[in-house]
Amino acid sequence: MSVRLGLISVIISTYNWPQALALVLTALARQRDRNFEVVVADDGSTADTAELVAARVEGFPVALHHVWQEDRGFRAAACRNLAVAESSGDYLLFLDGDCLVLPDFIDRHRQLAEPECFVAGNRILLAEGLTGEVLGGRTDPSRWSRFDFLRARFRGGINRLLPLLRLPDLFWRRLRPHRWQGAMTCNLAVWRADFYRVNGFNEAFVGWGHEDAEFVGRLINAGIYRKEGRFAAPVLHLWHRSNDRTGEPENLRRLHAHLAAGLTRAELGVDRYPQRPRTSAETI
Repeated sequence: MSVRLGLISVIISTYNWPQALALVLTALARQRDRNFEVVVADDGSTADTAELVAARVEGFPVALHHVWQEDRGFRAAACRNLAVAESSGDYLLFLDGDCLVLPDFIDRHRQLAEPECFVAGNRILLAEGLTGEVLGGRTDPSRWSRFDFLRARFRGGINRLLPLLRLPDLFWRRLRPHRWQGAMTCNLAVWRADFYRVNGFNEAFVGWGHEDAEFVGRLINAGIYRKEGRFAAPVLHLWHRSNDRTGEPENLRRLHAHLAAGLTRAELGVDRYPQRPRTSAETI
């Protein structure tokens, strides 16, 4: 379905990994579609992340912003809400600060945008060795050819090739409208109005895990249904050690309780933050 879509706000969550964030920004700067902005949602990083973003602002092909909150543990829900409140686009595209994109990423998500739907994309995982090469500047997967990806798969550098396929926007993308499983904020798109309709991410989720699934569950409960972004706009996820998952059991309990209750609005959400004034041009 073709819709009129203006500015897209890309929300990048990050925490103390400026080396990876620099690569993500470089990949976004190469996008064919330039009608977007970038807001870095910083969950309490030290000053080097802010310095990186400040150094990239001048000369970056689109507007680039940085929002920061105090480091009080893993609070991804809160920093994403804060970034959305500071953004300008009518369409939100969530990305992690360790996920590289291909040059058609924004364009493909724009083509998939559809009223009353959110789009759940997928990812290709990079192995530890290949990630080291990428971080060392010895290769750049965001500029690879199909042969380069095939070679990387053969050598064990990436976990799969199928996400690289480009399939048309047909009925099959809407066959699982109520599926919340597997929708992650490393590659997730939603209309701004729908984000505010469910009050954004639930900031009661502190520590790693499941704040994105709970957000998607509330969207579905509110009548905003899943559309598959597979075979259209994958991300390339850099390897890293697992996060501290001490708080996961409580987050998982809260997720299932909210799903069972059919909640639609976050108890502690984006309405805590005043929205940045938007011009008429930004709201088209």
